[in-house]
Parts: sequence; structure tokens; C-alpha cells
Amino acid sequence: MRAARLIRMALLVQSSPGLTAAALARELEVSERTVIRDAQALQEAGVPIRSELGRTGGYHLAPGHRTRLTTLHPSEAETLYLSGLPGALRDLGLSDAAGTARLKLAATMLPSLRAAAESSARRFHLDAPAWFREPSAPELLPELARAVWSDRTVELTYARPARDDGAPPRTVTRQVEPYGLVLKAGVWYVVGRVPGEGADGTGAGAWRTYRVDRVTAIAPAPAPAPGADGAFVPFVRDPSFDLAAHWQAHSAGFARALLRTTVTLRLTGRGLRCLPAVADPAGIGDALASASAPDAAGRVTLDLPVESEDVAFGQLTGLGADAEVLAPEGLRARLREHARALAALYGAGPEDQR
Repeated sequence: MRAARLIRMALLVQSSPGLTAAALARELEVSERTVIRDAQALQEAGVPIRSELGRTGGYHLAPGHRTRLTTLHPSEAETLYLSGLPGALRDLGLSDAAGTARLKLAATMLPSLRAAAESSARRFHLDAPAWFREPSAPELLPELARAVWSDRTVELTYARPARDDGAPPRTVTRQVEPYGLVLKAGVWYVVGRVPGEGADGTGAGAWRTYRVDRVTAIAPAPAPAPGADGAFVPFVRDPSFDLAAHWQAHSAGFARALLRTTVTLRLTGRGLRCLPAVADPAGIGDALASASAPDAAGRVTLDLPVESEDVAFGQLTGLGADAEVLAPEGLRARLREHARALAALYGAGPEDQR
């Protein structure tokens, strides 16, 4: 494990001269003291790595030196070939470039490594879209991807759907700095910053996420200088922005924000075990934390966060008699009528009386 870390450290210093001990520690997920010890180990192994002080300091390799630690291990070659997403690359208009890159990479590999890479491609495939949904690439996705690659501010026009509170659908235009694209369950999203927005009053911009299939037009953002009309305006990317971390936090917050209603339930032991299969995962933790001790019949009472009474009705009918709604009364009455309708439908008929 340490040998792999030393190789990573040498390659990091070679590709990004001037990294500090703190930066290397973050990249390698070790302490700064370990970085110092590893640098000494590399020196003893003949790698001319040194630490310099000052504004342009950090770790450097000796001028003209390049490590020869760039040979791929078979497992690394397998992993590299697993990283491609054919459908996503096709949607972004990058399938030809990716294919050419793989051919060039394969041409530089030893025959044994080429076999390892091809073997992994035969054994694993990622199918990103969800079941029962025909995947389709949004028409404007390639153009939006080009704006993301080149850090160009764009003016997005998108269709906002009707809201639960009765607000009608409408078309909105926003100036956006597109930071990244995310493919989630077959749906493309663009994550960007809207300049001038933000609750902190600094004008640094608010982060927004838009479904790409709802974007109806992309145009250059209004040019700040006369005579520059029609040209895309570049933006300065925040180097601290982490797309993966932002998306994880955004998706978790979005899932919880949807749960605007609470239902009080009394569940049997079986109902409690089956609850995670029918309820929203974002609300399960809070529900279980609110659960009472079992009563004499083994039933527990808890508060379940749900999106709406309509959604809760569809979810809880799957639990049948193992779940009793105590509140709100409107949902309880609705389930009572549903039970009566089922009893009438499946009650004794002529064929049951024979």
C-alpha cells in the first residue's frame, strides 16, 4: 500500500509542481508528517524530490527529471477501461474522441495490458437509465457541454413545470455559469452559478440545478463590453468547487425538501420491516427515530415524513392491514373508503357461495 502511495506522490509532484505538504496530504489522505517521511523515502530511492520554501515553494522534482513510474499495471488498465460511459459520451458528442483516445492508449500498451483492458470491457457494462424509461439525449446537451468545457457564461431559457401550489407552467431565462453536467438515472442535469443571486448579499452567485431536457434555448450571455455582442463571455471558475460533493449535498437536500407532510402510523412488526420498501428513503431515518416502544400487541407508532397525502396513499396501501394511519384524518378517511371498496370488490360473490 505504501509503494502505491509513493508512486502517486511522485506522479502528483511531476504533474503539479509546487504542491505543499498540506495539499499532498489531502490528495493522498494521509498526515503532513507522512508526506514528509514519504518524500524522504523517495529521495532514498533515487527520485530527486525536494521541498522549497517561499511563495513559489512546495515540492518539486529536479529540473529535467521525469519519473518513469507511468507504466500501467494490468488492474489499472482494467479500471481505466471501466471508466467510460458509452451512452453518456454519445449524448455529449464525445464518442468519436473517446474511441480515438482508447485506440491511442491501446497502441501504447503492452499486449498483456491490451488483453486486460479488453477483458474488463467484455465483463462490465453500466446502463445508467432507469427501468421503463426510454433514454433520449436532450437536443441542446452537446452545446451546453461545450459551454461547460470552455467556462462560457450562457443565457438559458427553460420551461418551468406547474407547481403543487397551483402556480402554472412558465418559461424563464437565466444567465448561468455552467460548472458541470450530471447524469442521474438517465436524466441530464446542469449545475451552475447564477451571478448576482445569493442570500448572503455578496453577489457571488447562487448555485442552481436545471434539467437539461427542459432547456429550450442557449444563447451567449449579454456581453459586458460594447461591440462584443454574439460572443460567449468566459467566467472565472471557482477552484474550490467540487461537482461530486456539491451534487451529493444537493440531491440529499432536494430529497428531504420534497417531504413536506407528516403521517402518523401504527405499524405491526411486519409493517415496520416492510416500511423501507414503500416509503421515501430520505424520511426513513427520521421515522424510525420517532418510533415508540412496541405496545402489548407488538405495534409501534411513528411519524413518517412524506411528499404529500396523495403520495402517502399510494405508498401505504402496499402495507395493507400492517399499517394504520392515525393522522391526518383526511388520509385515514381515504384509506377507510379504499378498504370498503376492496371489501365490496372481493366480498362473497356467486362463485364463493357454491
